[in-house]
Amino acid sequence: QVHLVESGGGLVQAGGSLRLSCAASGGAFGSYGMGWFRQAPGKEREFVAGVSWTDGYKYYADFAEGRFTILRDNAKNTVYLDMNSLKPEDTAVYYCAADSTGWGQRTSTAWQYWGQGTQVTVSS
Repeated sequence: QVHLVESGGGLVQAGGSLRLSCAASGGAFGSYGMGWFRQAPGKEREFVAGVSWTDGYKYYADFAEGRFTILRDNAKNTVYLDMNSLKPEDTAVYYCAADSTGWGQRTSTAWQYWGQGTQVTVSS
């Protein structure tokens, strides 16, 4: 059983940056695929970024490509999401997820473990 705790959300102006962190405990972090999803009010949860257990494969949603970077530090059992050039439409609750197969997918149903979420609000 993997326990995930996100942090780093907050209020930022458009064009600004934030770093989200997700600390994992209770499992073999290095063997899990890790990912980030987000959910805006009234919308479905959507994929943002993922990284394989090997750290060699990273993949992004189209809206995140070039602005967001996913990083994992297996020594710290932590995965990060660096977000730059933020836009008001990036406002959402951001969730960390873990996949025991080691790879993850762009669909939320492929992930077994979820954090509680951290709010990101981008003002115009």
